[in-house]
Amino acid sequence: MRPYEGYVYAYPHKTAYRPLDPRPALADVWAGERPGALYVHIPFCEMRCGFCNLFTRTGAPESLVSAYLDALERQATAVRAALNAAAPASTAPGPSGGLGGASGGFGGASGGFGGASGGFATAAIGGGTPTYLSAQELERLFDLTERTMGVDLTAVPLSVETSPATATPDRLSVLAERGTTRLSIGVQSFVDAEARAAVRPQRRSEVEAALDAIRACGVPVLNIDLIYGIDGQTTASWLHSLETALTWRPEELFLYPLYVRPLTGLGKQGRAWDDQRMELYRTGRDRLLDAGYEQVSMRMFRLPGTAASTAYCCQTDGMVGLGCGARSYTSGLHYSFDYAVGARHVRAIIDEYVARDDFAHADVGFHLDQAERRRRHLIQSLLQAEGLSRPLYAASFGTDVLDDFPLDGDVLAPFAHWLEVDPGVVRLTPEGLAHSDAIGPALFSPGVSARMEGYAAC
Repeated sequence: MRPYEGYVYAYPHKTAYRPLDPRPALADVWAGERPGALYVHIPFCEMRCGFCNLFTRTGAPESLVSAYLDALERQATAVRAALNAAAPASTAPGPSGGLGGASGGFGGASGGFGGASGGFATAAIGGGTPTYLSAQELERLFDLTERTMGVDLTAVPLSVETSPATATPDRLSVLAERGTTRLSIGVQSFVDAEARAAVRPQRRSEVEAALDAIRACGVPVLNIDLIYGIDGQTTASWLHSLETALTWRPEELFLYPLYVRPLTGLGKQGRAWDDQRMELYRTGRDRLLDAGYEQVSMRMFRLPGTAASTAYCCQTDGMVGLGCGARSYTSGLHYSFDYAVGARHVRAIIDEYVARDDFAHADVGFHLDQAERRRRHLIQSLLQAEGLSRPLYAASFGTDVLDDFPLDGDVLAPFAHWLEVDPGVVRLTPEGLAHSDAIGPALFSPGVSARMEGYAAC
């Protein structure tokens, strides 16, 4: 089993989505559902890194940014109306859990729609790079989100992504004043030559200035992203980046293996993956454990006691996504707008988004039947270090997970030797966790895999 098949940050992936016909009304989609998380997507960056396959464009003129915020407000107005029209969900709390990712994952109990938080238990602004927006544009983004969605972003944990070039004091001041509790910055490497090899032009002095500014602004949680497997990287240089990051004592660190994907800058160069990735992963994991961090997933490491108290469980609650690159999900439908990686197609989708007025329907998505819901719950839980809660699974589906997915069955048997089982939990061993990027894709259903393979990449 190759250890690096693919990074599973969501199931099903957007490449399994298809146009919905008929397009369901959002008021029907959200009837009886719990919209516990709010995600706002800003699809702009100052540069496109060589490894990046995110939905983003560079060099957006001010007129486009302004038009995008206009469209975001129109969409938020339509979504809020749909949520108000949907039947209110129960406010009873549920068990904790959640899939970690670039925004740190979520966990906790859920609540219904309404109240000071607008029914949302957690929020994130991602991209792209949200701090591509000026300080004034960030103020407008917060204003329209809070006013239109009816959510006080100071009342819930709020994560925002930034970059070394855009983490300026004026922007950071806005984020801190408007309630941001977590800032995530993509550093990738503190070695300038490695940053250039990853097609991420940056200077270490710029990175250090950004980190100092983040610490000075008072946002309580700093997350630093680092990448291993960069061309020319060695164990010594990887440790150098880790040790340098630790001088800021970040509350979170994400260690990402380098993936060279189609249509990205590195992919077009035809570069191969580094065979040292597993060795570098183990080196990074062991160093952070020695430094007192706890491992939350293959990628995420966190200082104990620094996690935000949230009321969200991704296995049982939904997410409302705003913006043309955001996805939303309920228990039975995951939906978004069109998806692309190539620059020309991304620009076309953004242009279409800023011109549209109809945001009351779901356009592109994937309907989950009961089998897919069970499989998603398995994937979302198993790829976390804490594992899958058998009581939570039983409460959700009325069956035990090992009856639905026996250890000697087709789904779990290939890596049953990497599983630990007790009456309350099924979890991966440390070696299993190291192979998360092989196990995750192997858990995909044949139907989802076929749709992903049949997707016409653009």
